[in-house]
Amino acid sequence: MEEAKMRLLGEKFPSIEVVTTHGKKRIPEDYAGKWFVLFSHPGDFTPVCTTEFVEFARKAEEFKALNTELIGLSVDQVFAHIKWVEWIKEKLNVVIPFPVIADELGRTSNQLGMIHPGKGTNTVRAVFIVDNNAVIRLIMYYPQEIGRNVDEILRVIKALQVADENKVAMPEKWPNNYLIKDKVIIPPANTEENVKLINEKIKNKEVEAFDWWFAYKSLN
Repeated sequence: MEEAKMRLLGEKFPSIEVVTTHGKKRIPEDYAGKWFVLFSHPGDFTPVCTTEFVEFARKAEEFKALNTELIGLSVDQVFAHIKWVEWIKEKLNVVIPFPVIADELGRTSNQLGMIHPGKGTNTVRAVFIVDNNAVIRLIMYYPQEIGRNVDEILRVIKALQVADENKVAMPEKWPNNYLIKDKVIIPPANTEENVKLINEKIKNKEVEAFDWWFAYKSLN
């Protein structure tokens, strides 16, 4: 088995071939040109994981609107995944539209650092957000007893895409930040010349600012 490795932001997502409820897939190759969220869960037929899967399914179209696909994963067998997905449809009237990886031997989970040695052999609640260039942009880990906030994962993807497109940074809780609401932050000046340029923009009311190192603007 490949040695477990903690992945880093900015790294390319490693090429993996996996068995899923939608057949064999090669990741990230099968998602070329798209963003994807790969999220692991401790186990099928468990309450917290079920609530998460239902919410991911309910928000699946919102992810698609952001050119983003969802991929689940745990160390359960594919037969267990299929039965659990059937149970969710039958009992909760929710269709799970995305594939779920059956990492029965734990190879993929170890490769991605999804198994905590202090928590047994189950996968932790990891989230990998990967962009359309197969670059890892965000990693989140949750303890087994705490479910994830799917809205926050959506928010992060929107923020990353807006930041990329506009070459800006995003404030806390964007687009509902206490200080600057839905405005975005201009990257701080890193030279004296750039400070002069930003101060000129502030003077001409091209941007707003608390100071030259904290300038912001509306995207509208």
